[in-house]
Amino acid sequence: MGKVLPQFERSHFPAINRTALEILQVNLGYLCNLSCRHCHVGAGPKRTELMTKDVIDLVFAYIQKETIHTLDLTGGAPEMNPHFKYVVQQARAMNIKVIDRCNLVILEEPGYIDMAQFLAENKVVITASLPCYLEDNVDKQRGKGVFNASLSALKQLNELGYGQVGNDLELNLVFNPQGTNLPPEQSVLEADYKQYLKAHYGIVFNKLFAMTNLPIQRFASMLQRKGLFNDYLQLLKDNYRAENLAGLMCRNTLSVDWQGYVYDCDFNQMLQLPLGANYPKKTHLRDLLTTISLVDEAIAVREHCYGCTAGQGSSCGGALG
Repeated sequence: MGKVLPQFERSHFPAINRTALEILQVNLGYLCNLSCRHCHVGAGPKRTELMTKDVIDLVFAYIQKETIHTLDLTGGAPEMNPHFKYVVQQARAMNIKVIDRCNLVILEEPGYIDMAQFLAENKVVITASLPCYLEDNVDKQRGKGVFNASLSALKQLNELGYGQVGNDLELNLVFNPQGTNLPPEQSVLEADYKQYLKAHYGIVFNKLFAMTNLPIQRFASMLQRKGLFNDYLQLLKDNYRAENLAGLMCRNTLSVDWQGYVYDCDFNQMLQLPLGANYPKKTHLRDLLTTISLVDEAIAVREHCYGCTAGQGSSCGGALG
């Protein structure tokens, strides 16, 4: 788990408050079959943190209490949690939209060969990491052989109907920059992705989400090793756009870690920043079961928040403007 770096102890980032809660983003654990260089979670094959069924049941108790319409599952590789299918089935039985933040390669791993079919049967929205459409770039960022395994998984998903015109099985891809630069304009990049993947591999998808790399965990460690941390943070600040504040995902989303503790966003979770300005200690889901509402509550902000407001903005749903 991350810790608050000295650069993040104080911030001049503008104060922001919550609107109505609509999305619950749940980290099912840090276990992953990959160890990507840009991972802000620090996930990998040797991580042992996994959400238990007791905590999962608390998640659903909280969903029943609130007006949540979307359950956003992340990790690690969320599919590697032994209760993943239970989570999906419970949510769909409640008519809750489910998003699976999938690394694609997991769908090709032994023991997960039926996972793509399961996702399709339950109409799970797949948001999949593919940081580039070129093999060398993807393998450099995510590991040797990842690109070809990702293509194989994407073709499997297309065959099941994902990303196809006239089909309601939604397949979105996620782009992350290779280094210390902001993502290019999302709509232009999406057009490039669609043209290249269709022409070279016959692969189709719905949307591309261009996300800024946040200086947290593994990516932050790389920046610090190269002496680039402060320069990158300054880049984010220099490209701050106030108009992106209204669309920040932390305003209508709550992040839950594998133990059931809650945070304003996934990035704050990795930095262990307690929920909001009025919660000096970590807050657990069970504490919120007796809370009336989080609407208008202050959101905990630090310097990394400039990453979500820089340039075209960045969220788990891509660019903000």
